[in-house]
Amino acid sequence: MDKLRRTLLKGAGAGSALAAALAAGVLQPAQALAAGADQAAFAAKDLGGALKGLNITATAESRDLLMRAPDIAENGAVVPVDVISNIPNTTSISILVDKNPFPLSAHFDFSNGAQPDLSVRLKLAKTSIVKVVAKADGKFYSVQKQVKVTAGGCGG
Repeated sequence: MDKLRRTLLKGAGAGSALAAALAAGVLQPAQALAAGADQAAFAAKDLGGALKGLNITATAESRDLLMRAPDIAENGAVVPVDVISNIPNTTSISILVDKNPFPLSAHFDFSNGAQPDLSVRLKLAKTSIVKVVAKADGKFYSVQKQVKVTAGGCGG
């Protein structure tokens, strides 16, 4: 019983210290969200603005960029999307949803030698085209797929 009490007191003390640091402005978690060069892309309200914010001018279709997403999503709040890039020297992958209020849903940068393979769960406002853009050796490659969002999974 005494050990449980100590653990509880330690947790409460750490939580209150964290809350005090946040209130004092010492810790500012908002700086870590969408910080840096991608901030304009994440704030864009249309697909063209998001692509411009990422400095993407033109893309080429590629069979080496693979995206797996459902044809029909029964729940638009949780749509699984898997992306694998077999394009050599892939340095970034962006996932965009054209009819979402903010089209840029995810952006990932890869270090040298990292495997460009990812899985995400996206929220789709309505039936939309999901577009994946990969950057490799300064060029941009894309693949896209329409995902239908249904109410109750009734396919329509």
